Amino acid sequence: MTELITSAGQQATHRPDATGETAWIRQPSDVSHLVNSSTQARNNAHIVVAIALGGVFLDAYDLGALAFGMKDVAREFDLTPAAAGMVASAITFGAIIGALIGGYLTDKIGRYRVFMADMFFFVVAALACAFAPNEYVLAGARFVMGLGVGIDLPVAMAFLAEFSRLKGRGNKAASIAMWCPTWYAAISVSYLLVLVLYSVLPESHTDWLWRLILGFGAVPALVIIAIRSRYMSESPVWAANQGDLHGAAAILRSAWGINAQVASDADLRAQPRPRRAGWRNYGALLRGVYLKRTLLATVISIASSFAYNAVAFGLPVIISSFLAQSMLTTILVSLALNLLFAFVGGLLAVRLVPRLGAWRMTVAGYLCQLIALLGLALIGRPQALPEAMAAIAMLALFLFGQGFGPGSHTMTYASLSYPVSLRGVGVGLNQTLMRASSTLSLFLFPLLTAMLDTGVFWVIVLAPLAGLIALLLVRWEPSGYDVDAEDFTDPAR
Repeated sequence: MTELITSAGQQATHRPDATGETAWIRQPSDVSHLVNSSTQARNNAHIVVAIALGGVFLDAYDLGALAFGMKDVAREFDLTPAAAGMVASAITFGAIIGALIGGYLTDKIGRYRVFMADMFFFVVAALACAFAPNEYVLAGARFVMGLGVGIDLPVAMAFLAEFSRLKGRGNKAASIAMWCPTWYAAISVSYLLVLVLYSVLPESHTDWLWRLILGFGAVPALVIIAIRSRYMSESPVWAANQGDLHGAAAILRSAWGINAQVASDADLRAQPRPRRAGWRNYGALLRGVYLKRTLLATVISIASSFAYNAVAFGLPVIISSFLAQSMLTTILVSLALNLLFAFVGGLLAVRLVPRLGAWRMTVAGYLCQLIALLGLALIGRPQALPEAMAAIAMLALFLFGQGFGPGSHTMTYASLSYPVSLRGVGVGLNQTLMRASSTLSLFLFPLLTAMLDTGVFWVIVLAPLAGLIALLLVRWEPSGYDVDAEDFTDPAR
């Protein structure tokens, strides 16, 4: 085996494929075709996908890690409500800015470089949070952590899309849908960690709880950094779109085991040039066919986030009506609902999307949520055990619908609605708007709940309804469609 350094900056190892046949590359679309039609059973591409999902795991863990520790933080630093809000929201504001920057950089300098730099945000920020001497350092570290979260999602989604084949089991839509069960797994890990630490820490050291939870986020980031040099590589499709056919061929040999070689008669000057990366590409998302796709992806992402945050906020209201509202109860019920329904729904989404498509599954998920929210609104505050059990069943149905439908496929729409040249900015814009609306909704939910009590579910039901209407108006199916080919036959240019 021979080793070389591609122009993308990573090491690649030449491994001929199992058949020994040579795949000749003459133009960037040939690279996309080889990725889309790959049938190699054992290759580093699967490991790259797993590492990218590790980044998603970090995003979810860091966003949810402080959920059960804010009371301890407020007590330790003697925070006013405004200061507590500053600490709690710092990561979200960082994610809003990071998504815009990350989308641009992912398309501009490549997936590999952005992902590798992004991991250091998580390590430094997690350790700074763990040892924060005051609320200002903690808020600043959480903001930096948010930058990492925002930057990571565009690049992670690009890796998942560009290291998976087009059709069949484990296709691009299925790989991207894996972000959802990965997200819920991370949330569940944070709940389990809280539960373990809550049980073993002596009562005199409960102030260590939030520091240990936040600091633990550095561990998976360090693991990813440790294995990156062996398995990670640049996206071959992105490298080819930059005109680096030799680098793309080297990555195909390394990651897929395909004996890809650049043909002697390849002439990039005769080929259509993909769109160059730049800030102006955010405007391209609002032109031609991409306008409808952008509007659809944005509406379903905002609707999904709004409804999920509202139900998560309303959970203690429902539980407190028939169970003693303790920290332990909240942890256990939240963990059970996430694992048994949201996580399982996400796994089914991964399994079924190649066959059913993202559109049908998202519609089905929103219908489940409509039924669940209408049920919760009609039940109101449960007065007896049967009503309380019915409310829990409605919560379970809502979370299952979230995992099965919009929770999984909002990212499918955000990632696979755009070709390689627009994928980073597409996910970046989607996440910026979604995070901004999520921040606003989390601010409004306590006010609405105070005014309406469980009647707030009549308001929340508007979110899945809006998602359904958008899907019925724009019947766009991204699963199984070769959107990357649009870089050379771009209808928006």
